[in-house]
Amino acid sequence: MATQNSGTPGLGPLAAVGLGLLAGTLAAVTAQRRTIDSLRNRLDHLEQAAQTQHHADLATQQRLHWELLSKAIDNPELAEVLDIFEGTVSPERRRQYLFANALYTNQVFAYRVGNISREEFFGFVRGLLQVPIVREYWYATQHQRATIVDDSDEAQLGRLVDDLLRQLEEAEVDEWWVVGEPPAE
Repeated sequence: MATQNSGTPGLGPLAAVGLGLLAGTLAAVTAQRRTIDSLRNRLDHLEQAAQTQHHADLATQQRLHWELLSKAIDNPELAEVLDIFEGTVSPERRRQYLFANALYTNQVFAYRVGNISREEFFGFVRGLLQVPIVREYWYATQHQRATIVDDSDEAQLGRLVDDLLRQLEEAEVDEWWVVGEPPAE
């Protein structure tokens, strides 16, 4: 009478149990990996959604800022509310300062949302600082910038502008576009 072998040829019962455990472990690890990948994808999606919402919030704030400045630029009585500049300025100069503020904050916004690089911001401001009224505006608002949170984008960009303005004033060259070292990203 022949004996039937019910196991795997060449493997004992312990080896079969070991293979079973290994197969079960691999299946569990694979399922766990899929879960981790799914969670990672969901987290990436949520982070992207949060970034998109942040940019939308910044855009709304920028639009509101421009609307308020536009009203003040167009209406001298409203502009008096924003007369926070050092020294006395005429209504015309106040409107010019408000417009300089709008130009500058537009570039800060463009940098914050990633539309321009820090180097592009630097280049724009270097050109803007060639306008004497913009330089006056920058000095007239110096005390306001001192209240900005030190590690914010706005404070860092303000220090960049302060340093660039100092370099431009100390430069002994007519080629203003070569003054200052563009910041490293």
